Amino acid sequence: MSIEVATPRDLLARAYLDMLAAEAGTNSSPLLRSGDPDDPIERLIDDLWTAPESAERTSIRADLAAAAILVARAIERSDGLTRDLRRECPVISLATHGAEVVSPVRRVLTTCAFGNDAKVLDDRAFDGAHYTRPVLLLARDGTSNEHRPEKGNAIISEALHARAPIFGLAPDPRRHLPRDLLRAAEHHLSLGQLDASAIALVIEAVTGRSPSTVPDEQLARAVDISDLTLSVRADRNADDCIKLLEKIVSTKSFFDHRGPRLEELAGYGAAREWGLNLVADLREYRAGRLDWECLEKGLLLAGPPGVGKTQFARALAKSADVPLVASSVADWNAATYLSGTLAAIKECFSRARQLAPCILFIDELDGISDRATLTTEYKEYWTQIVNLLLELLAGIEERPGVIVIGATNHPDHIDAAVKRAGRLDRTIEIELPNSENLAAIFRFHLGQDVLPAVNLMPAALAAAGRTGADVEAWVRRAKSRARRAIREIALDDVLHEIRSGREGMPEILRRACSVHEGGHLVVGIALAVFEPQALTILDHGATTRVELSRANSQTRAGIENYMVALLSGRAAEEMILGTSQATAGSGVGDNSDFSRATQAAIDMELRFGFGVIGVAHFSERTTEMLLHDPSIVALITKRLDRCLTRARELVSANRAAVEAVAKRLEEVGYLDRIAIGDLLKAHPVRTVESPDRSGGATGFE
Repeated sequence: MSIEVATPRDLLARAYLDMLAAEAGTNSSPLLRSGDPDDPIERLIDDLWTAPESAERTSIRADLAAAAILVARAIERSDGLTRDLRRECPVISLATHGAEVVSPVRRVLTTCAFGNDAKVLDDRAFDGAHYTRPVLLLARDGTSNEHRPEKGNAIISEALHARAPIFGLAPDPRRHLPRDLLRAAEHHLSLGQLDASAIALVIEAVTGRSPSTVPDEQLARAVDISDLTLSVRADRNADDCIKLLEKIVSTKSFFDHRGPRLEELAGYGAAREWGLNLVADLREYRAGRLDWECLEKGLLLAGPPGVGKTQFARALAKSADVPLVASSVADWNAATYLSGTLAAIKECFSRARQLAPCILFIDELDGISDRATLTTEYKEYWTQIVNLLLELLAGIEERPGVIVIGATNHPDHIDAAVKRAGRLDRTIEIELPNSENLAAIFRFHLGQDVLPAVNLMPAALAAAGRTGADVEAWVRRAKSRARRAIREIALDDVLHEIRSGREGMPEILRRACSVHEGGHLVVGIALAVFEPQALTILDHGATTRVELSRANSQTRAGIENYMVALLSGRAAEEMILGTSQATAGSGVGDNSDFSRATQAAIDMELRFGFGVIGVAHFSERTTEMLLHDPSIVALITKRLDRCLTRARELVSANRAAVEAVAKRLEEVGYLDRIAIGDLLKAHPVRTVESPDRSGGATGFE
């Protein structure tokens, strides 16, 4: 990209650069080439100067040059302000990018803005009676407890009475500068961001030559003043400075798109769908075919540790090809004072707006207290933090290009206002990955060239209930184990790490679990109780994942069919393995088959009006008392026995199907809906008329 000749708005910036160079004692020709470099701004004000071609350039420090250019541009945006700073007594506030910019900006203003006859003083030294033209310059970076609105108001009154120009600068003027300064201010300025032309002018001021190319605009938006200090030096030529700057900036985390794209990630459910829709919308927005108002701009990701909330944000940014600004509440709270925490929050959002379009990811959002639960001791502290966050989140609509994603392990701990419409108004929970997704996650971390022909479902089944972060750790340790043994990695290495050296399920128990789940599956289908989703054998047991039918779930027959399906696992074990080989797996725990079937029988007898007692509903306490009556217990056990008998009859009638399912499940450990369908095509189930099937997911053990 070619560099254009400086536009008129850069005349003030070049004048500032000349004055800083003169202060530093450089001897080379000024950037303005005015012929009278003693006070180039006066020549600008009086319209006596015209810009000839520059020759030899002055050299000043890169960060100071950048500050001079940005301050000059901020002042130029207000007509007549350059003159008023030297001739009148304006009151001005200036918002900087962050605390680190305050010091160079103060130096630029002191040297350049007020004229040779001005005496620039801070609030500790100001005395309007002892100087011909005093100037009050308040520079507050927000790191001191004194940098608050209630501090310094008396000196503002004194400066106004002395007809002194008043200039206040701070990262957040409303929170750091005296309240009266802001109330009296005629100009509220903000420091702009560095762009390609400003970077080129910094390089020209430092090296004496303009670069032949500049960074592209997206990269330029990510440049900090500190980056210029590292890359732009007087002993380098201009183009070398550009190359070094590009190298430094390109390594920033905003542009770190290593890792998978969202399209490559397994699982994530509704979050993945939301993200892919956002990728498409951002593409249309950047092309100018979709208004910002049409995009979803806020999301709260919830889920236990290790499910991949941070990885989701990285993958989303990579798929959308936009920068990722990642932060956390812990980072914000690392500041020593409240003012530092507030500055860190504001800097985070400011950086996101600078890089827009981009994604702003805030982790550990539950670390910000809910105002409804605050105690008196910490209420003021956290209320200020929450209020600032709400203010910045509300600005999403007003500042196009920033998508905010918050992450939390505890969504119920988030302040309700954060989740209000227009902020993070969509909550999606990332659940633990299922077996299919775990197998895909294992494949991703192993790579396509490692164990390419090996079925990873055994590893996924052994890892049931764990997270993608666990998978990554297991694969890393398994590779290390194989490397120490000086051999290629094997599936057993992965299983060894998952099980921490424990043995898997014994074969005899694996056979019993397979038969048990086969019984659930076949009887449930025969009675139209559910639609099967998957059968799984895990290290600790087995499960049948289904979608329960809601069509007849509230009728006497529907509830009894549900009980029959629950008891069919035990029935299958007895019918196929023999009574002596039947296991207790059906009846262990409050969520076991027997427990749920027994509770359903109790409800039918004492609460649903389907029992011998008739239409009656007893409270929980009364039910507990009635269960001490042997006659009531007899009614319940009689109903359970009748359901178990029916389960045995259905297993017997569909024995071939049960055994086929059990054999295949025992071999592979996992059957999805397609595999189940293929098996039952070869071994049809004798069914009753099937009602409409729609309902919530559940599991049979």
